[in-house]
Amino acid sequence: MLTIPLSDITADMIDLVGGKAAGLGELIRHGERVPPGFCITTRNHGRPAPTADILAAHQRLGPGPVAVRSSATAEDLPDASFAGQQDTYLDVTGPADLLAAVDACRASLYSPRATAYRDAHHIDHDTVRMAVVVQQMINPTVAGVLFTANPLTGCRTQMLVEAAPGLGTTVVDGATDVDHYLLDGPEHSATGCLTPAQLADLHSLGTRLQHHFNAPQDVEWAMDHDGTLWVLQTRPITTLFPAPPPTDRPQPRVYLEFGHVQGMLQPATPMGMSTLKTVIAAMLATLGVRADIIDIGGRLYGDLTDLTRNPATRKRLIKLMAVDFGPRAQTVMQHVLADPRFAPQPDTTTHTRTTGSSTARTTGRAATGILRALARPDAARARLHDAVDRIRRTSVPPTDLTSPADRLRFVREQSGAESDDDQLIWPIAAGMLAAVLPEHLLKGIAEPQEIQTVLGGMPHNVTIEMNLALWRLAQHATEHRQLLLDTPAPELATRYRQGTLPDIGLAPFLHTYGHRGVAEVDLGVPRWDENPTPVFAMIANYLRITDPEQAPDRRFTRAAATAEATLTDLTVRARRRPVRGRIAVFLLRRARSLAGLREAGKFAGLYRLREMRRQLLLIGAHLADAALLEHPDDIMFLTLDEVHDAVHHHADHRSTVTARRATHHRETRRRTVPVALLSDGTDLETVLPPAPTPDGALRGVGAAPGRVTGPARIVHDPATARIEPGDVIVAATTDPGWTPLFLTAGALVTETGMAHGPTVAREYGIPAVICVRNATRAITTGQIVTVDGAAGTVSTADTPAADNASTL
Repeated sequence: MLTIPLSDITADMIDLVGGKAAGLGELIRHGERVPPGFCITTRNHGRPAPTADILAAHQRLGPGPVAVRSSATAEDLPDASFAGQQDTYLDVTGPADLLAAVDACRASLYSPRATAYRDAHHIDHDTVRMAVVVQQMINPTVAGVLFTANPLTGCRTQMLVEAAPGLGTTVVDGATDVDHYLLDGPEHSATGCLTPAQLADLHSLGTRLQHHFNAPQDVEWAMDHDGTLWVLQTRPITTLFPAPPPTDRPQPRVYLEFGHVQGMLQPATPMGMSTLKTVIAAMLATLGVRADIIDIGGRLYGDLTDLTRNPATRKRLIKLMAVDFGPRAQTVMQHVLADPRFAPQPDTTTHTRTTGSSTARTTGRAATGILRALARPDAARARLHDAVDRIRRTSVPPTDLTSPADRLRFVREQSGAESDDDQLIWPIAAGMLAAVLPEHLLKGIAEPQEIQTVLGGMPHNVTIEMNLALWRLAQHATEHRQLLLDTPAPELATRYRQGTLPDIGLAPFLHTYGHRGVAEVDLGVPRWDENPTPVFAMIANYLRITDPEQAPDRRFTRAAATAEATLTDLTVRARRRPVRGRIAVFLLRRARSLAGLREAGKFAGLYRLREMRRQLLLIGAHLADAALLEHPDDIMFLTLDEVHDAVHHHADHRSTVTARRATHHRETRRRTVPVALLSDGTDLETVLPPAPTPDGALRGVGAAPGRVTGPARIVHDPATARIEPGDVIVAATTDPGWTPLFLTAGALVTETGMAHGPTVAREYGIPAVICVRNATRAITTGQIVTVDGAAGTVSTADTPAADNASTL
C-alpha cells in the first residue's frame, strides 16, 4: 500500500502513515471536517517516491492547489510534537511541483533541526520513517491555533485561541501579530478577527476533541468564506505537566511538591512511590501536619487543601514550611492563603479536634526529647548512633527466606515498620531548631549570612564524612590516576564487579556507604554497591584537583575554623542583649554539636530500603524465569499488590511494565516540575507577579555565604558529570548522592530550595544560591557566572553583581 486516502486511515496505523496522517484519519472518523487528501505511506521509505501512485491519487483528489505535509512516524506524539521540525509546502500546483514537494518533504526527515530534535528526545534515527500527506488547500478568511488547555499556566478549564486573518501559517510561524482569546467557557465577548459565534464554535470543537482524545490538544484550524470550520491538525500538548487525579469535591484543591525536600525531581518508580509516601507522611507527622500524598506525574505532592482552610493550621502553615520547603513554596502558599477559594471554613476543624490528644502526646514527646538533646548533646549523639546501628541490624532479612512468598512477606513487614525512634528523631529536631532560632534572636546584631557562616564546617554529618572518606580514597589511588581518569566510569564499574580492576580500597567504602545512591529514597533506583559507576565518576573529579588549597579536607577545615571564629565574635556582640543573646549563643553552640545529625535519619532508613530492594529483585528474577516479567528489575514498575498477584496467582504484568517504563522514561526528560498545582492543573508560580531581578541578574535565596566567579556547569546526572575545580554547579535539585561533587565545585546554584545540597555546601564553605527559577535553562555550561550567597543572586559576566558580599 503506497498511497491511502485519509478517510481510510485509523489511529493504529502510525507505523504506516505517521503521526499527522493517523491523527487526521481519526478526526475524519470522529466526524470532524478535514480537508480531503491522501497519504504517501512509509512502505517505500528509503527508495524513490512512487511517482505513478502519487499522480493517480492526486488525480482522484481533484483539481486545485494542495498542501504537502510531513507525517513522520515520530511526530505528533504525546511527548514529541516535532512542531515545525519537518517541512510543509502550501499552494502546490501541477504534477512536477507536487513530486518535487513530496521529495523535499521526505528529505526534511534528515534536516539538521529534525535530527537535533530527535537527539534531544532520545529518538533513534534508524527507527523513524517519513510518510507524506497531500490535502486540498483551504482558502481561509481566518485561521489559527486552539489549545484545549492553557499552555502557559496548565489550567485544564481554560482554552487559548490564537488567530489571524488568512493562512494559519502566519500564526504558527510568528509571521504576523495575532489576536489572543482566553476562553473560560463557550461565551466570549470577542474583539479582533473572530466573532463571539466563531469563538463558541472553537470552544465546542475543543471540548469534543479533548473528550475524544482524552488529553489536552493543540489544534490547527481554519474558517473559509462560507464560515465552515476546518480542522487541519490535532496533536497532544506536549509541554503540560500531568494534571492531578480527579476528585469528587467541587471546590479547588492545592497540591505542594514534596520530592525536592529529598533532593529528587525525577519521577519515582511505582514501587518507590509507595515507600516515599510513607517517608513523607512520617516527616509531616513530626511537624504535627497530616496531608494526603498524591502521585502526580510520578512526583510526590501533598494535598494541603484542608490545612489551608483550617482556621488553626493555616496560621502556622507558612512558618512550618520554612523548615524544609523553602521560599518558593512559601511564596506560592501565601498566594493560596490570600485566594478567597481557600478561605477558612469552620467544618475543617473537625479533623483537628479528633486528633488533638494525639498531637498533645506528640508535642510532649518532642519537648522532652529536644530539651534532653540540648542539655546533653554528646549523650544524644551516642543514642542516635546506637539507633542507626539498631536499624541497620534489624533490616537484615532472616536466613530462612527462600520462596518468593516469604521474601514478599518480609518486604511488606519492612515497608510497614515503625520509624518514629525517639533516639533518632529528637536529636535531629533539636539540631534543626538550634540552627533556625538564633537568626531571629540576634536580629539587629548579626546578619543572616553570619549565622550561616557559623553553621559551616559542621561536624557529625554522615554525608560530609562519606564525601571526605571518598576524597581520602581518591588520594590513596593516585598510583592508578591515569587509569581512573582515562577510563569511562561504566567500564571501571564493570571491571570492579568482574574483579579485574586494581584494588583502590573501594570495597571498604561501599561496605559503609554502598546502600546510598542518587535519588536514593526511591526503592526502584540502584544503590552504589549494585552499580558503583557514579562513585568512579566522583573519584575522577577528585583526581582533577591539583591545587592543595582546594583539597576538600582543607576547605572543610577552613570552613570550621571560620565558623568558630565567627561564633566567638557573635558571642561578644550578643552581650548587648543579655537574655536573648545568651540563649542565641547557647543554641548556636548546640547547633554545631547537633545540626550535623540531620542526615542520620535518612542514612539509617536507607539500610531498610536496600534490603527491601534486594529481596524484590530476587522475586523479580523468579518472575522473569516464570515468563511473568521480562527482567528482574521490572518488578520496580509494579506495586506490592501487583507483585502479590504475580507471586500467588501467576499474573502476567509484562504489558503493564512496558507502558509504565515508557511513561517513566518520558517523565525523566522533564526539566521543570511545578512547586505547587491546583486541581485544575494550574502551575501556581505561573500566575504570581514576576519578582524583580537586580540589574538583570537571576534572583534566588542565599543559602551559604560567600562570593565566587567561575564557569557554570549544568548538571542533570551526577553519575556522568565532569566537574573541574572551581566550576559552579547549576542543577534543578540535589540529594546526598550529589554532594561529593561539591568537594571540587566553587559554588552551587539550584532551582529548588532547602533539601540537602545547601546544607552540605554551607558546611564545605562554598557559596550557594537556591530557588533560582529556571536556572538550568537561563544559564549555559561554560558561561562565566558570579554566585553571591549573601545577596542571593547569580550574575553573568555582563551583569554587574552586588559589591557588598564577602569573598572566599
